Amino acid sequence: MGKLNIAVVGCGSIARNRHLPEYAAEKDVEIRAVCDVVEDRAKEMAALYNATPYVDYHDMFRDAEIDAVSVCTPNALHAPISVAALKQGKHVLCEKPMATSSEEAAGMIEAAQENGKKLMIGHNQRFVSSHQKAKELIASGKAGKIYSFRTTFGHGGPEGWSADGKDSWFFKKELAFIGAMGDLGVHKSDLIRFLLDEEIAEVGALVETAAKENIDVDDNAVCILKTKSGIVGTLTASWSYVSAEDNSTIIYGENAILRLEDDPVNSLIVQYKNGETVKYELGQIQSNDEGGQTTSHVIDQFVSAILQDKPVAVSGEEGKKSLEVILAALQSSESKQLVELN
Repeated sequence: MGKLNIAVVGCGSIARNRHLPEYAAEKDVEIRAVCDVVEDRAKEMAALYNATPYVDYHDMFRDAEIDAVSVCTPNALHAPISVAALKQGKHVLCEKPMATSSEEAAGMIEAAQENGKKLMIGHNQRFVSSHQKAKELIASGKAGKIYSFRTTFGHGGPEGWSADGKDSWFFKKELAFIGAMGDLGVHKSDLIRFLLDEEIAEVGALVETAAKENIDVDDNAVCILKTKSGIVGTLTASWSYVSAEDNSTIIYGENAILRLEDDPVNSLIVQYKNGETVKYELGQIQSNDEGGQTTSHVIDQFVSAILQDKPVAVSGEEGKKSLEVILAALQSSESKQLVELN
């Protein structure tokens, strides 16, 4: 296979900071087209990467030379654009959360299967070195039986990061569908499933809008999760951590406590029951803060899956299960009851 021709839909911050520069760094990739409803944005990125600009993704997908598409749009558009691309015979890498409902997510998976194309969801936390090492330690049994966990993702909010600042689509329900829980919480529901290699069976949650004015989505959420085998823990997502970002996870096991991204220097600290402490400096987590611009590994994983015709690292099915935890949290918050997942 020659060069892989890539198109990117949505030229906001995630495309500018992650997808486009990371595709540009891949030797077997050609960025062929970019699309954004804001024409100036599309033209700016097209000029930067020597690509063709579009304002309508339907027009762009008619280009038979395009092999694969990154969907970097507001959440509510993920499913329709992904399905349209898959139906046009393109592989798809979709940002998280993959969709706004289980039905939409299922439709995306079906479109990929029917058209024989790959669908990958951009859950980059799986590729963080400390997370991979922790998964290895848990799977090897070194931590013993896992009892509980807590996982948190919080920062000051998307206005500091989004291309539109305070007017960002992140704050508008019809585009975002869900706030901090979709932006940050779904990263952590995916991470916990990945680390523990288990499905979530029950969810309880309080999902609130507490910190920001003039927004119609959540900005703070605290969830209680229980896995199928009975491991319990908390998941917190917030847009109100005003100074530093918190992206930490702590796993409490029979033989050890694993602290992931909880220390500024050692990205994984394992405190064993016998008094031994092992510290791992495994490089920095990808972050929107300065200095956090290491590769996300989402792009190189997607590219190699296509070029080597192997399964993608994060399938549509995986993305759907992680989304369903968040949907259950919303349902729990509204009903004031625990929600069981199948």
